[in-house]
Amino acid sequence: MVAPPDNDVLWARALHYRYDDGSPGLSGVSLGVREGEILAVGGPRGSGKTTLLRCLSGLLPAKNGEVWFNSVPVHTMSPVARERLRRDRFGWIDPEPVLVPELNVWENAALPLMLRGTDRRRARTAALEWLERLDIGDKARRHHGELTQAERQRVCIARALAPAPSVLFADEPTAPLYRVDRGHVLRTLTTAARSHGITVVLATHDAQTAALADRTVSLLDGRRVRTVHLPPVAGAAETEGRAACSLSV
Repeated sequence: MVAPPDNDVLWARALHYRYDDGSPGLSGVSLGVREGEILAVGGPRGSGKTTLLRCLSGLLPAKNGEVWFNSVPVHTMSPVARERLRRDRFGWIDPEPVLVPELNVWENAALPLMLRGTDRRRARTAALEWLERLDIGDKARRHHGELTQAERQRVCIARALAPAPSVLFADEPTAPLYRVDRGHVLRTLTTAARSHGITVVLATHDAQTAALADRTVSLLDGRRVRTVHLPPVAGAAETEGRAACSLSV
């Protein structure tokens, strides 16, 4: 077992994962993510992007391979240690917003901080700051049922950013948002990450979203590839996600 490079906050080698039905999720994926970097993981739906993020974050133990965070081997950690790592050092944004219905907006956004032991007043202040940045501060006392799907997702993004995680895993974070809102939210997310030194691993099948990252790696059928996408043709739905060529690396 060889330790990863010192400048990689996340490092994975030869990750393999198979789903319960036997189909491959990842087939030998290796990559490094530098501290403070925004890395986009691109590829069509079903290419393994979510599985990779889950393995890197310790949510899903890889069947074979290694995952390191700050030179600590995540793949050898106990389930309890991995859960503590995710709570204290990682943030996560799902493509579908999930809020605690009994809590109002600011309490949902402050929840990770309070779980870490931050007092209620400080947690509320941090949560409100991010809710304001994401243009949802006026709904701070509303509840889940009073929000649109897009508003709920903004709350989830604020919840992920409020604790200032070392690494933020964002799985299609703007999927529920209207296209007109996506640019603003993504710029807020990436600007915040850079100003706070947060490393971001962003899964997306959208080229415009990937363009905001410092670097992009592409997956296809669970493998890293070099992919050249055909430009979209207006009105031709059949061209969506089609690739001109894919070369394994």
